[in-house]
Amino acid sequence: MKIFNYNIFLRPEPEGGYTVFVPSLPGCITYGKDIAEAREMAKDAIGAYLHVLKKEGKSIPTDDQSIVASVQIKSYGGRQEQHQRVYA
Repeated sequence: MKIFNYNIFLRPEPEGGYTVFVPSLPGCITYGKDIAEAREMAKDAIGAYLHVLKKEGKSIPTDDQSIVASVQIKSYGGRQEQHQRVYA
């Protein structure tokens, strides 16, 4: 049995719960009422997605080589603060 790795993005919703996106599988989106359920729903959605790809003879993408990172952008009055470094 092969093990596949996927990154998921959980976005909290105003009405509660989390919408889950799987960036490497376009259109693979699900929802859970809490983080634990959202993760389980993601596993189910990914499994179904992979089943369809296999059935259609398509290649299966993974996140084995992906790097997950975040950046912070400071914004004031609609303009991004720009930092310049000058090296002498």
